[in-house]
Amino acid sequence: MNAARDSGGSRESRVLHELIEAHGETFAEEAGIPLKDTPQPLYRLLVLSVLLSARIRGSVAVAAARELYDAGLRDARGMAGSDWQDRVDALGRGGYRRYDERTATQLGDGAELVAERWGGDLRRLRREAHGDVSTLRELLQEVPGLGPAGADIFLREVQHVWPEVAPYLDAKTLSGAERLGLPKDPGRLVELAGDTEPDTLAAALVRAALDKKVVESVT
Repeated sequence: MNAARDSGGSRESRVLHELIEAHGETFAEEAGIPLKDTPQPLYRLLVLSVLLSARIRGSVAVAAARELYDAGLRDARGMAGSDWQDRVDALGRGGYRRYDERTATQLGDGAELVAERWGGDLRRLRREAHGDVSTLRELLQEVPGLGPAGADIFLREVQHVWPEVAPYLDAKTLSGAERLGLPKDPGRLVELAGDTEPDTLAAALVRAALDKKVVESVT
């Protein structure tokens, strides 16, 4: 019986580490966001989370985030002061055409909220939550275009620089674990992942949840 458990654990560890090695890139890394606990990278992550919330391919959302950055829309005040059509055009260049007009409006409204309520600095939102992740998740959902799924995206990625959030393994990450035949217990997944950063672990599991080819490649 112990041997059977060891065998299962070895298999789970192997699958998880192969997954992390091949698919552990976070969406922030893919979008070229050097994530730090400073206003601009945190705001760029927020924008990316809004873009990823729509029913659109992740690669398109990432491309749109890059186009917004290249257009100079890099912080809340810059986004709030930008022209709506410029936001639409940047999203379109990234291939984000199905939702471009609605999302351009949401980005403008969200930027105004972040600028006015938190002074353009999401570290103030963090302080408002007083270390409580549930409160943080609720506050994030006050941003237009950022529902529960978008808040989860932000929290999965921001745990890299906000340690009180970690380990953040939400329903999407656990569905990826299930598809791989791995435990759905967050503590066990962290144990199996060893020294892997929690955001990297979460990113790899999400890739498995989103793409069956990822699952096939490691199982």
